[in-house]
Amino acid sequence: MKLTLTDVETQPILAKLQAANKKHSSIYPGDSSARQPVHTVYGGANLFKAGSAQKLGSLGLKALETYAPDFCTLAHVLQMPGHESLPTASFDIKALSAKLKEDAAAMKEAHPAAWMAYTVYDRVVKKLQSEAIEDNRIDFEDGYGNRPDAEEDADAVRCAEEVAKGMQEKNLPPFIGIRIKTFTEECRKRSVRTLDLFLSRLAELTGGKVPENFIITLPKVTHPEQVEALASLLDILEEKCGYAKNSLKLEIMIETTQAIIDSNGSNQVRLLAEAARGRCRSAIFGTYDYTATCNITAAYQTHTHPASDFARHVLQVSLAGTGITICDGATTVMPIGPHKGEMSNQQILENSAVVHSAWKLHYDNIRHSLRHAYYQGWDLNPAQLPIRYAAVYTFFLEGLPDAFRRLEAFINKAAQATLVGNTFDDAATGQGLLNFFLRGIACGAITEQEATATGITMDELRSRSFVHIVSNRAHG
Repeated sequence: MKLTLTDVETQPILAKLQAANKKHSSIYPGDSSARQPVHTVYGGANLFKAGSAQKLGSLGLKALETYAPDFCTLAHVLQMPGHESLPTASFDIKALSAKLKEDAAAMKEAHPAAWMAYTVYDRVVKKLQSEAIEDNRIDFEDGYGNRPDAEEDADAVRCAEEVAKGMQEKNLPPFIGIRIKTFTEECRKRSVRTLDLFLSRLAELTGGKVPENFIITLPKVTHPEQVEALASLLDILEEKCGYAKNSLKLEIMIETTQAIIDSNGSNQVRLLAEAARGRCRSAIFGTYDYTATCNITAAYQTHTHPASDFARHVLQVSLAGTGITICDGATTVMPIGPHKGEMSNQQILENSAVVHSAWKLHYDNIRHSLRHAYYQGWDLNPAQLPIRYAAVYTFFLEGLPDAFRRLEAFINKAAQATLVGNTFDDAATGQGLLNFFLRGIACGAITEQEATATGITMDELRSRSFVHIVSNRAHG
């Protein structure tokens, strides 16, 4: 066989290409396979206590029991798939529930809409009872407000003590952190002081340890120097307080147009993330602040506004493959009835109407986020928690049959596959399906039994690598 190119000719070209490939791989190592929470719950620092997560869960469960005491009611309120076929009368709902309890598998075939609504409701209740909060942010910004310095000083120290207590009692959510104030001229000194007080006190109590998955949120970022300043402060705090190097992670909030496009007309998102010098774990899109900076009037500052979707897509494309996760914003219409105390029947109905309307909006917003591959968002009120999980669980359960068939086919194929090097043709697709099941299991939407029915084992799932699974089966 005749070759035209010589080694002398190809070697410098391929060496240059190799260097470029390595640089590209270092910038885009791939999306993180670590667990990502489905939400972040923001609450004022003045209210935080070690057992706050459990209290919020009980309040969320109470809201569900009050305004949707059964699976059919919730399905109708949210207009879940096939809700039109579900009964509304209490007697009929009880009868249908009894059938589902007796033989859910048969009912899944006979009445899939009922099975879906029943399963979602059942899993939401269990989630609220066991792990209602996946990620909690102790808020010293908008959810806290501007308070006297002495009051914020005291809350910063007290919150550190409560976090230390939660670490000891093991009742903190799986993910937790604090949101400090912005690094604008007006707030930067107060923000740094709160950060210092909190981390200094926490180090005193824990011997320089932070909770697992601890993160510091920097809001309303407008230029890289703000992120760089926070990273530099964390360098100093780690060294002087005894924290492990690079143990203090941060996340940036994209809430302004300047955070999307800089003064030169260039993409700003990557520059903001890079300014963290490896500390940036996630980026959050702030819907309402962003639309406000676009001069969109209040009536149209919605979660689904095209301007919001533009910013989401820029954020998504900028960080894809970097390992930095993305998070969507909040629904600011709260599911809180106007009437309190002893109420008339009319007032009870009015409360239900208000809560149901807010729930439907929250549900639709979450579904909008999920369709855009934003698997995490904000929750601001415990009554939003049932809807967060209802939306997420419906999304995963709707996609389960197709994902089941495809993963099962991939697994069967993988058992007979021969790898060329360490590359498998369908690895990217297989990894995507693997991530679907991992996300679903982590949040409680999918059971381990539903995942392993595909033929994959939990040990294989926990490996989080489809290429690794294929390699093991090919050589097993």
